[in-house]
Amino acid sequence: MIVAGFHPVREVLEKRSRAIETLFVLRGRQDKRASEIEDLARASGVPVRPIAREELDRIAGKAHNGVAARVAARDYDDVEACLSGTPGSRLVVFLDQITDPGNLGAILRTAAAVGAAVVLLERHSAPLGEAASKASAGALERVTIARAGNASQFLRRAKEAGFWVFGADSLGGSLWDTDLSGDVVLCLGSEGEGLRRLTREECDHLVSIPMAEGAGSLNVSVAAGVLLYEIVRRRSRPEVPARK
Repeated sequence: MIVAGFHPVREVLEKRSRAIETLFVLRGRQDKRASEIEDLARASGVPVRPIAREELDRIAGKAHNGVAARVAARDYDDVEACLSGTPGSRLVVFLDQITDPGNLGAILRTAAAVGAAVVLLERHSAPLGEAASKASAGALERVTIARAGNASQFLRRAKEAGFWVFGADSLGGSLWDTDLSGDVVLCLGSEGEGLRRLTREECDHLVSIPMAEGAGSLNVSVAAGVLLYEIVRRRSRPEVPARK
């Protein structure tokens, strides 16, 4: 796949330089950021190929900032890696059939910011390809990401490991009144249908984001940002009564 732009390319160079086949740089471009990318590539043994703008546009589209790389798709991590960590501080996002790579990338970007792992379904999920990589602005390389073959089995495994499972659902209890302490798996449903019934039934609690009357619904990646940051905010300032 092609990774384009300073931040995504730098992340791959720092995390998976051996997966890079070629670094493409805009011929004639001379500035500090471009030089740093080239130096990092050469230090890692990555071939650097200066090319004309027309060819770079053809390879990477126009939003490349003068750098792009041809990279082998990253491997998925083990599910156990997503569930690992210090008890009480673990946070996992489970994506129940998120098929839009732009939404996947945006969620990965937020997950990286809050220190959450991400688990996708093996089927009916957006791939970790170019579109997701671009939307994540490099976060795809920094997040622990696994795949699960069966949602119910994964969520049961998470509960056995000490997690509370929350599902984002418009019929759930208010986010402001929900105890979000402890280790959390946050389930987010597909762009059109939301959580599937079997996934919803595995959740310990359903939670909704309070909204103004008539506001409709939020994009799933926006909802992910609201919910994840409320979880980490609560961890720094516990204020909701204990779960009953």
